[in-house]
Amino acid sequence: MGSIEIELFTTLDLVGQAPGGPDEDPIGFPFGGWQAPLLDDVAGEQVAAAYEGTDALLLGRRTYDIFAAFWPHQEGGPDDDFAALFNRIPKYVASRGKPDLSWAGSAQLGPDLAAAVREVRDRHEHVKVVGSLGLVQTLLREKLFDRLDLWVHPIVLGVGKSVFDGGAVPTNLALLEPPAASPAGTVLLRYGLADGTPATGDMAAADRGVSAADQTD
Repeated sequence: MGSIEIELFTTLDLVGQAPGGPDEDPIGFPFGGWQAPLLDDVAGEQVAAAYEGTDALLLGRRTYDIFAAFWPHQEGGPDDDFAALFNRIPKYVASRGKPDLSWAGSAQLGPDLAAAVREVRDRHEHVKVVGSLGLVQTLLREKLFDRLDLWVHPIVLGVGKSVFDGGAVPTNLALLEPPAASPAGTVLLRYGLADGTPATGDMAAADRGVSAADQTD
């Protein structure tokens, strides 16, 4: 079984809408392209490293349409590595409509999204979910992911679609590696899905911070 890996750019208030440009998702959102002023070489290297070994993309309809209009024309340009990768590997699209699947290697997921995502995970090793906030929210609610990479940028917008706009469920996550900051102040947080649901406790308890395994009679 492979791994479903979500890659997201967010603000400190977890807005993930339209980081790439003003035309990406402009309706009612005045900050399209908010990520561009905060890009630096360190963050760029982090993103490139995150895609090493990727053998499939899992995309929502809007993100797919943007990618399909852009990446087939970028080979040989400054983003050649990403273009060659995205153009070569299979693309799976979550949509209730009828997307144009003319981008080579594209296929639409079936109506049972959970079952379709599990089939994709069984078929590939490293499946990347890029952008696609509506799809991401579904995967988070259903716990249909294995890794969550968040590039948290040092701005607060106060408006826009949030990572958890569609609701959330109690979920445990495990930090997979130490947070890594870029010179511009963007922090990469890499989490893996963990078992169980969040526990509760009493900060006034004498044994707070002591696990059951560490307690003795």
